[in-house]
Amino acid sequence: MKGNAFLFSSLFVNLCLIISQTDIEKMQSFDLSASERLKLFEFTLDKLEKYYSETKSFRVSPELNKAQISDEARKVDFSNPLPAERAIGHLIDGMESYSVHTPHSKYFGLFNPRPNFPSILGDLITAVFNPQLAAWSHSPFANEIENYLISEFGKKFGYPEKSIDGVFASGGAEANLTAVLCAVNHAFPKFAKSGWFGISTRPVLYCSEESHHSVHKAAKTVGLGYDAIRSIPVRQDLKMDVEILNQTIHDDIQNGLLPFLVIGTAGTTGTGAIDDLLGIRKIADEFGLWFHIDAAYGGAAVLNPDLKHYLNGISFSDSITFDAHKWLSITMGTSLFITRHKEILSKTFRITAEYMPKEAKDMGIVDPFTHSIQWSRKAYGIKLYLALMMFGWRGYEEVIGYQTAIGESLKEKLLKSRWKVMNNSPFPVVCFTDEKHLDDPQFTNSIVKGILESGKSWLSVYPIFGKPTFRACITNYNTTKKDINDFVEELNAWRERFERIEK
Repeated sequence: MKGNAFLFSSLFVNLCLIISQTDIEKMQSFDLSASERLKLFEFTLDKLEKYYSETKSFRVSPELNKAQISDEARKVDFSNPLPAERAIGHLIDGMESYSVHTPHSKYFGLFNPRPNFPSILGDLITAVFNPQLAAWSHSPFANEIENYLISEFGKKFGYPEKSIDGVFASGGAEANLTAVLCAVNHAFPKFAKSGWFGISTRPVLYCSEESHHSVHKAAKTVGLGYDAIRSIPVRQDLKMDVEILNQTIHDDIQNGLLPFLVIGTAGTTGTGAIDDLLGIRKIADEFGLWFHIDAAYGGAAVLNPDLKHYLNGISFSDSITFDAHKWLSITMGTSLFITRHKEILSKTFRITAEYMPKEAKDMGIVDPFTHSIQWSRKAYGIKLYLALMMFGWRGYEEVIGYQTAIGESLKEKLLKSRWKVMNNSPFPVVCFTDEKHLDDPQFTNSIVKGILESGKSWLSVYPIFGKPTFRACITNYNTTKKDINDFVEELNAWRERFERIEK
């Protein structure tokens, strides 16, 4: 043993001699010097500011050439590092050339908004401090920011203050997965120990045919499988048919199945429809089901007094998914899972790990790793916190109202140009088509293809009762009536071209 100790000691001394002061300085060069950092901050910020202020000068969508884009990404050789400014320039140039520019005022696509500037600064601040939110004691301020935001949004949704709990998530998919897991653990108290092996009868859950597909992904992920999902048809107004829901639950019970969860949607992805939340709550109470509301998009309506009433019933839900990176214009991804059941998250995710920090164990805190799907994770809430500090609830109320008004302007302009609006959402999501071409999928496909290739605007196609429609959503607080007018003129021109070719 003495010989081994001497050998290890000699190796350590030799290693110290090998790692010279120059080598240590090289390793510290990961920081760069203060002057180098300031120079690169200035260089990077100049380029980013130019993009942020001149986004409208770019094509909304890039020309998609897989080989060309792949070659551009692979043209650098990691064996030969680039000078810093050249590396940064290559990265930003590539993003400018080969991205759908969701911050563009004529991006009328999915719920991907132009991020407001405070949230960008919040991301930067978060990156520099790099807080680790697994353990409360490692990042107590960042954790308390998120706890405060959960509480404040819970109150906005109408939950009793003392019962509010929740957690930040990477996106709506994770928040919906959290909801399914909480519902499972609520319905089956022994699930944490025995899993599905302790349940002799097949559980089933219910959602609308218009629900986000993350619900299906969640069912698959937790081991329920797609067969456990009952996709309830929608009525003509695109809301879940609560009569069919009620009957389906009755039938499943008669067939020996175990209903445990029903999911309503407040602002569906496709059409912006809002389910009958009060009607679903009544059915959930009748059968003892957990009632989750996916309000990833539409939940922001509670911040505007003219829209809030559309979400009547949301305060009676058991849990809510809400994405701040949608209508609140926060950078990706910033989602909240909020519940009025104080103990359910701990019941679902509680676990012990001896190596985790325990400095705050006597302070009555909850470590996030015992409270959510994620373990090590970044602080999602800082950017939302900063935006709310700078704009306040009133600022969001005004922006949400403005975007809704622009959405109404789009509807009016489309109707005047002989387009038919196919949905009736109070939110700025507009699905439309030309009735003459309702049964011709080539009509929508060819026009969308032409618009995307032109790079002037971006929109998508969404089927309503099997008929393809154009879908345009006002996701950008900088979208103006001029943008709307120009967009409708594009549509009119492409329609005229299609009809001319068809003749």
